[in-house]
Amino acid sequence: MDNSIFQVYEDEIQSLEEEIELLAEKYEDSQQESTFFSDEEILMSISSYQTEIKGHEFPSNLKAELETLETDLSFLMKFTGIQFTNHSKKTVEKTRNRTVQKHRLSGNCHSLSFQLDFQLLEMQNKENVSVVITDLSIRMESGENSDVSKFVERAEECGNLLTFFRSFSSYAEWYEHRRCTFRHFKGNYILKHDPEAGLCRSCSEVSHPNMRSESGGSKGIMAKYPEIVTLPEGLLGDHIVLRNPNTPGFELMIVWKIHMDEEGVTIPVLDLLTKVPEKGLEQKMATIENAPSHFRSVLLLLGIEAAIDNLIKVVGSEK
Repeated sequence: MDNSIFQVYEDEIQSLEEEIELLAEKYEDSQQESTFFSDEEILMSISSYQTEIKGHEFPSNLKAELETLETDLSFLMKFTGIQFTNHSKKTVEKTRNRTVQKHRLSGNCHSLSFQLDFQLLEMQNKENVSVVITDLSIRMESGENSDVSKFVERAEECGNLLTFFRSFSSYAEWYEHRRCTFRHFKGNYILKHDPEAGLCRSCSEVSHPNMRSESGGSKGIMAKYPEIVTLPEGLLGDHIVLRNPNTPGFELMIVWKIHMDEEGVTIPVLDLLTKVPEKGLEQKMATIENAPSHFRSVLLLLGIEAAIDNLIKVVGSEK
């Protein structure tokens, strides 16, 4: 038989093999695609599944293991504040000893959202399996904080997800604490548990003797010093300004920065800045000049909220 005929068959066979391999990869990708859904969708799915399997019995050890996993997951979400809302992956390369997958992971930590894109390289030999993260790209809310930008750049270079999540959790916790503290002192006429007010759980649980509703109950949060406390950049800013209407030109600014070093260690840094009019307070200049150091001392003794509240009372008492 002519060799050209054999060549035609061989080419056709090779073409079919390539098509089969491509279809197999697409099938595997479709099987591996996964998505984390919202809590409501998960509860609906569980309810539907429980209805379908009603009447069937499962081994008690399997039920116990599932309950343990659910408890552990709930604890981790509450402990770290991290909630994953979406995850997808796609296999871009697969051989006998090498697999490359693209991942996209998004979610939020407290009030800050994030999205990660990275490739997962898995190498297998006779002895073990090694996994390496490459092409890590991180997008997250952090305002204009240059410290966070530097940390993100370093995390992307190192490809260390554990370090990123640990540091991001700490930063987001302080960010949320600052936001809730500012709301605490400027939360006039905001009702607790009011969805339109956008109260987070930690904000709505704040209790302070100087912030009560006019009726004296705890249903609403009302600032006692609405004319003294000002938030120039809103709740998401990093400073709060105190002014006494009876002392024009005099103001105190509490600056609350959240410092993060390149290793991801997060430290809150608070300081007090003063603005004094040229005339009228000469006799109190010594006290005003020492105010920042006294404020830092009170911070160490009483904590952030109590130190700010004490300062507001001092400013409000000035005539």
